[in-house]
Amino acid sequence: MSIPDFQSMMLPFLQLLADGKERFHKDILAELADKLGLSEEQQNLRHEKSGVNILSNNITWVEIYLFKANLISKPKRACFLITEAGKSLLLEKPAIINIRLLKERYPSVTQWLRTRIKGVENGSGDDKSEFLVKPPEELLENAHAIICADLAQELLEQVKSTHWRFFERIVVDLLTKMGYGGSRRDAGKVVGKSGDNGIDGVINEDKLGLDIVYIQAQKYSDPITISQVRDFAGALLAKKARKGVFITTSTFPKSAEEFVAQIEPKVILIDGQRLAQLMIEYNVGVAVKNVYEVKRIDSDYFDENEYC
Repeated sequence: MSIPDFQSMMLPFLQLLADGKERFHKDILAELADKLGLSEEQQNLRHEKSGVNILSNNITWVEIYLFKANLISKPKRACFLITEAGKSLLLEKPAIINIRLLKERYPSVTQWLRTRIKGVENGSGDDKSEFLVKPPEELLENAHAIICADLAQELLEQVKSTHWRFFERIVVDLLTKMGYGGSRRDAGKVVGKSGDNGIDGVINEDKLGLDIVYIQAQKYSDPITISQVRDFAGALLAKKARKGVFITTSTFPKSAEEFVAQIEPKVILIDGQRLAQLMIEYNVGVAVKNVYEVKRIDSDYFDENEYC
């Protein structure tokens, strides 16, 4: 479920301030959500990585653009008021207010954008460029997703090229990092040892060994068949086991996913793509290259009330 992009909010935002009253960001947030008919779920949507509220972040960027165009002023912190220029623009009854209009009408916006995207100053900037139409936080998340997708593909190819015994080590390291098996030494004692009727090994679900998880790990190029999954489920039943994980570098057919969704014991299928994603998430076989910190103004620091 998505919400309108921040350009779509520019006109409703300015119309909201048309009565000439000062409004704080939090009040604008509530009134715009009602004006746009956004559900509570939409209002609470957050960026997956940063955890930033999407609606609040979009409105923040509306405030920035309109302020740069001198269509609104900031009489106090996090408080906004329409200017005479903003009122004049509304009198023209524009069908839409977007970055293109702001660039054409207000040189201060173009001047500011020169610091945001190369090419704007000489007129070669594309109005549809992601650098213009998306907030930086969203750009960072999109770029991070692309990097992770490329890394996952490269990582999976690397895993496929390893010896099957090293693949067992990868499985052990991953499960241990995920909190299973206690220590790596304890986990390594059991995984890959049994070879019992479709079960490659067992691992403790917790450090105390209160429950165990049965493992099937297959380094295959060809897709896993439904019969292999059924054999694994049957082996679990024979052991009176309640939980099992089938890990492969390959893929599972849809029929296998449907099958494990309907049976007891509980069986989790981890295909190659999911395996690579988990390895990235838990730092198995990968290392952190760069860390970028995104900082914001600390409003509490600038609270002057205690000094007044």
